[in-house]
Amino acid sequence: MKLNNRLLLPLIVVIGFFLRTTFLDKFPPSPNWDEVSHGYNAFSILETAKDEWGKFLPLSNFRAYGDYPLALNLYLTIPFIWVFGLDVFSIRLPHAILGALSVITSYYLAIGLTKSKKISLLSALLVAIEPWNLFLSRFVIQANLSIFFLTAALALFFNRRNHRFFLPLSFLSFGLTLYSYHTTRIITPLLLFVLLVIFGKKIKVSCANDIKARLFSICVLVLFFLPLPFILINPESRARSSEVFIIDQGAVNLIEEKRNTTNYPVVVSKLIYNRPVYFVSETIKNYIGYFSPSFLFFKGGTQHQFSVPDWGLLYTINLPFFYYGGYLLFYKALKKNKNYIFVSFWLLVSPIVASITKENFAVLRSTPMLPVPQLLTSLGAVSLYKKISKKYNKLSLFVFCIYLFILLFSVKSYLAVYYKEYAKDYFQDWQYGYKEVVNYAIERYSSYDKIVTTKKYGEPHEFFLFYTAWNPQKYRNDPNLIRFYQSNWYWVDRFDKFYFVNDWDIPGEGYELIMESGGKIDCSPVVSKCLLITSPASIPDGWTKLKTIYFLDGSSAFEIMEN
Repeated sequence: MKLNNRLLLPLIVVIGFFLRTTFLDKFPPSPNWDEVSHGYNAFSILETAKDEWGKFLPLSNFRAYGDYPLALNLYLTIPFIWVFGLDVFSIRLPHAILGALSVITSYYLAIGLTKSKKISLLSALLVAIEPWNLFLSRFVIQANLSIFFLTAALALFFNRRNHRFFLPLSFLSFGLTLYSYHTTRIITPLLLFVLLVIFGKKIKVSCANDIKARLFSICVLVLFFLPLPFILINPESRARSSEVFIIDQGAVNLIEEKRNTTNYPVVVSKLIYNRPVYFVSETIKNYIGYFSPSFLFFKGGTQHQFSVPDWGLLYTINLPFFYYGGYLLFYKALKKNKNYIFVSFWLLVSPIVASITKENFAVLRSTPMLPVPQLLTSLGAVSLYKKISKKYNKLSLFVFCIYLFILLFSVKSYLAVYYKEYAKDYFQDWQYGYKEVVNYAIERYSSYDKIVTTKKYGEPHEFFLFYTAWNPQKYRNDPNLIRFYQSNWYWVDRFDKFYFVNDWDIPGEGYELIMESGGKIDCSPVVSKCLLITSPASIPDGWTKLKTIYFLDGSSAFEIMEN
């Protein structure tokens, strides 16, 4: 069966783009706090050349809430905000586009590795439609950048003979992964080192006769990789890793509990229950889990913001092809095929960072693996198809049509769950309701002296900044701004006439509320006119109810009242 890649590849890319952009501002049902943080900081840089904390053009990290995400996404988002304005669509669109572009880079990566159009087209199709790539590229997440740049880097590398500047452009793309996502700051240097070890002689030969390409490659590598050690030792760069590392206080407590409850002698219990043993055993367990059918094909990740619960990251129909493709990969690697040796290393090293964190089945931290699963699935499926074609030529087309039908049915089933059940069942993971709250408050802004909002659902100040496109310079210079650092997090209790309080600091009766930073908000009717936006669990007596904001399942999200 002959395939026209000039026709099929653009069609697959269009499908991938359509799946990623349809109802983009409505699904997921609301931007989460990370999305609005990235959006507002990009807007702040666009307007003032500084982020919301006043840092001029942050390059490596920006503060956000104290988790210090990488800054490249801010600069990627700025042109879209400039064109479309600050809204959900504009901040998600670049990620949808990167997802569609990853379809193209995956195709050319597969071509460079396998020289097979069938494997490459099927790989591209799976990247376009399978849940892992599709889900993540519909909202703002740094992993989208690292998936694209890493795939592009390797696609350029394995097609380097096609153009003299593909190799230096590959190094440039590798460098950009270092400013895309924390995980690739570890994985990329390992992959690049192995590439240089395996293909070093060929790279040296190809660069020997091209001074411009060689100088460009050296400059790129120095520019991006020389600062990396200094970036990694910076406490800001390690702020998030300290929070998610597998050995945390909970792990220490568990080790102590097992020591105290075991029947073994004290010496034996200390040899069995200690930090190194715990670290190794949990890491191995986590690592194996990333290749399990449960994670890849049946259950998916444990965080509902990064995958649909109880849906695999890959379609079940592809399970036998994936593992058969894995067998072929290692078989070819043992036969000393250099391309397959590298892909084997890539597959094996990519879950390491995820494995040393306390979260089981971390979808995001294992994304350096992409698109290897789709490549292996395609390798296995095409190899089996060829075997069937040799023995049962007439049957092969029928088998292919059945496979394609099941695959398309899987896509339909997944999209039905994503657009209906997921949005309805997991809206709270997306801080749903803040848009309605902000719109209501801003429409009545001039009618109130103080507007108080609960912190129950997380970081309300950022949603007010985002949905109002609040002037960044006005925000930073606001004399009423109250920000403080506590529990490894930066909190905001007030700006302008907006106040933010914990649910438990809203009294059961009366008009005096307490901010976490220690200040009091006097909402006595004789003192000030207050609008209170609280959760259904913290409704004080004596206030007049104005409106209820509902979740997607019909339950109450916010109660809005005045004094």
